[in-house]
Amino acid sequence: MAFFSPFSRRSSDRFVARAACRATHIASAVAWLAWSCAHAQSPTEITITDTAPSQISGFGDVPLSKAPFSAISFDRQVLQDVGAQRVSDALRLDASVADSYNSPAYWDMLSVRGYTLDNRYNYRREGLPISAETMIGMDNKERIELFKGTSGIQAGTSAPGGLVNYVVKRAPNGNDEVIRSVSASYGPGKSSSISLDLGGRFGENKDFGYRFNAAYEDLNPYIRNTQGHRNLIALAMDWRISPDSKLEWEFEQSERQQMGVNGYSLLGDQLPAPVDGKSNLTRQSWSVPGVFKGMTGSIRFKQNLENGWLWTTQYGGQRLRTDDNLTFAWGSNLRSMGLSYPVDQDATLYDFRSLNEKRISDTLQTEVAGAVTLAGFKHNLSLGVQRSRLLDRLPPKQAWNYAGSLNSGAEPDPTPVYANANRSEYATEFSVKDRIDLTTTTRLWLGMRHVKYDRSSEQNAPQGSNVSAIDGNATSPWLALSTQVDEKTLYVSHGYGLEQFVTPNASASFANPGEQLGVKKSTQTEVGVRHPNKDRGFEWSAAAFHISRPLAYDIFDPNTWLSTRYLDGRQIHTGMDISVGWHNNTAWSFNGQAQVVKARISEVALHPEVGTSPLNVPKYTLRAQAQYRFTEIPGLRSSLRVSHEGERRVLEDGSVNLPAWTTLDFATHYDTRIDGTRTQWTLAIDNLTDRHYWRESPKQFGHYYLYPGAPRTLRLGVKASF
Repeated sequence: MAFFSPFSRRSSDRFVARAACRATHIASAVAWLAWSCAHAQSPTEITITDTAPSQISGFGDVPLSKAPFSAISFDRQVLQDVGAQRVSDALRLDASVADSYNSPAYWDMLSVRGYTLDNRYNYRREGLPISAETMIGMDNKERIELFKGTSGIQAGTSAPGGLVNYVVKRAPNGNDEVIRSVSASYGPGKSSSISLDLGGRFGENKDFGYRFNAAYEDLNPYIRNTQGHRNLIALAMDWRISPDSKLEWEFEQSERQQMGVNGYSLLGDQLPAPVDGKSNLTRQSWSVPGVFKGMTGSIRFKQNLENGWLWTTQYGGQRLRTDDNLTFAWGSNLRSMGLSYPVDQDATLYDFRSLNEKRISDTLQTEVAGAVTLAGFKHNLSLGVQRSRLLDRLPPKQAWNYAGSLNSGAEPDPTPVYANANRSEYATEFSVKDRIDLTTTTRLWLGMRHVKYDRSSEQNAPQGSNVSAIDGNATSPWLALSTQVDEKTLYVSHGYGLEQFVTPNASASFANPGEQLGVKKSTQTEVGVRHPNKDRGFEWSAAAFHISRPLAYDIFDPNTWLSTRYLDGRQIHTGMDISVGWHNNTAWSFNGQAQVVKARISEVALHPEVGTSPLNVPKYTLRAQAQYRFTEIPGLRSSLRVSHEGERRVLEDGSVNLPAWTTLDFATHYDTRIDGTRTQWTLAIDNLTDRHYWRESPKQFGHYYLYPGAPRTLRLGVKASF
């Protein structure tokens, strides 16, 4: 199904002219807002309210405080405060989230509860599955929801750890409500952006609503030689057909071009001293940027039925196009399990290019939900059917060619040599969810999703070679019991998830590229308690979890320089999440989250040398923020945020570990009115002490990587709402 026309390239002259024009507009907007401060009226305090997760849980509008699972929602005010330009900027505010081969100029790769999220399966948009193998803009997002743990009843296939959902901005509900705002920012580095947000209702009875978002950013971050640009345009509309019928539709189109950033590595078997993170280690004069383009949209029809039942049918589609380009540094010394840089730091350089990669996804879902009384108990039921497809259509070959070395110089070689692999995946899913009110304070929660799948991959050159296919069906049940004791919610749950295991496409790195290894089950047991006593200014929660999933690992062969992926053994994470929040009736507020994880590997039969602990999983994580509102200056607030991640393993034998690190971030926000225009100003300094540290140590494609933390950076932002 065609979803949008092919993107065309602009000439360099036209790009320069447009970029200069947009930069002028940014400067003009900031100058106008700064000048108008002289005409400021009496400031007015702005109250921000949080929205609990509703889409991602699958249980409608159940408040999080009463739900038998762990989830969190980051609303648009939080996204604005932290200057979030990608999902990792927001999710790393939570202690359960860490980086997992998360390159600064590539799509987000994160772990939740120690498990790396699968970008093909662990992301949702408006509750429908999407591929996150692209750069997703935040400018038109209302909030981001994070569901923690296995998600077998929410997603037919997903890695354990968590599920991410993007909720887009919608038209205002109030007939007379109008949204008119413009935002501008500068930093970190020398990046500058401008965005527009418009919304309202029209028609004789205000039956039609719209929300329009547009953004442009000149990318010039703190990492040198990583310039680029990005843009986004989005429109969401709705039609109130009748009091019982509503139609919603929306789309967004985005583009991002930016020079890639390669990671550092061990020097032989030694952990080098941390660097300041400003250098683009492998950038060459001939390096070309990565290009990420995409269009995503959805349409949803809602119909109120008799006796309070609701019928919802929705379709979501996504079309992505990527030019995946990077100048890679590759280890030239051999280890028993993989590669690292040589001790003299003269790493080998490779020219990687995979042009015109296309990823296609479509999902059609219908669901009915309502309440019924059976056997004397009230059942809140939801019945759904979903049909989806996910296609990878890659070029016949990619370039992964020797180019030289860091010290001796390098020359480009973009010749496609190594075969890519296409993937085709189809699934039909049936879901049932039931919330049974046993008493006024106790509920039984039941869920089940049955998936019928058909998945295959084949190499493109020669076409149709090395075919690997798998089909079948699987069921993932979930059970929970919750009860209210005074103001506390206590719960216990146990559930299953389904996970797809496939060897990466890279034929230059893997002996079995694209091989379908199978669909396997993961399990989770969770016990939790919440005490959301906001009236007394203090709330807290705690959840203990035990997650077990099949283990997939790579074994590097020093003779062929290729890795082979195996499905063998188990990866088990046992841990606890703790969250506290406090505020008094005057100025101070505090919130913090902590996670402790014991991650281990067991039951490995084929290659016990993979060790007993997974790599790049911090043993403990802490996120906390203290905020002070200046009562004598309404609208002014300042905050200090601390992030701490514990030690993690770099090598399988435990001989090298990444030290724990701590950073401090400071921000001041001022909300006021200027000539009747509400303005919100932000000054933020991240990594206040300018600490140098290694933030993560992933292993990818047989290579050990180190990514440095960001140095001290400054960010300025202003938003004017008319």
